[in-house]
Amino acid sequence: MNSALVFLAAEGEKENPLIPPWPEVVIGLIAFVIVFGFLAKKLLPTINKVLEERREAIEGGIEKAEAAQTEAQSVLEQYKAQLAEARHEAARLRQEAQEQGAALIAEMRAEGQRQREEIVAAGHAQIEADRKAAASALRQDVGKLATDLAGKLVGESLEDHARQSRVIDRFLDELDQKAEAAR
Repeated sequence: MNSALVFLAAEGEKENPLIPPWPEVVIGLIAFVIVFGFLAKKLLPTINKVLEERREAIEGGIEKAEAAQTEAQSVLEQYKAQLAEARHEAARLRQEAQEQGAALIAEMRAEGQRQREEIVAAGHAQIEADRKAAASALRQDVGKLATDLAGKLVGESLEDHARQSRVIDRFLDELDQKAEAAR
């Protein structure tokens, strides 16, 4: 066994397994240049083209996203403006409705007041007419009674209508004056 180790050690000094022989290095270098040249001529432009398309697609996507975001922002602003306008319109309509309601209430109150005044005036007129009718009827009844009584006291007949009216009027006027004095 010792002899085999010595043989390997002697041969290992001659050739290093980590360093390839020069002809293999030259052939490997030529093969590398050929493969690299082929890749540079055929594959590299395709790779660059695909990378450029991806870059343009990404930039286009970013631009589209920015445009969409700008459009969304403008739509949001329009929506907010429309919402504010709708709220303003609703407030205005509510205010108009309140004003119309108040005007309608005032109008109804005025109409009610007018009707009440008409009813009161009609009532007063009716009362006045009833009072005059009652006074006239009372005057006639009192006049007849007074004429009969005066005829009995005086002892003569007071059948004359003109005389009867004067006596009645004088008597009633005296009664009115006494009533006013008593108040």
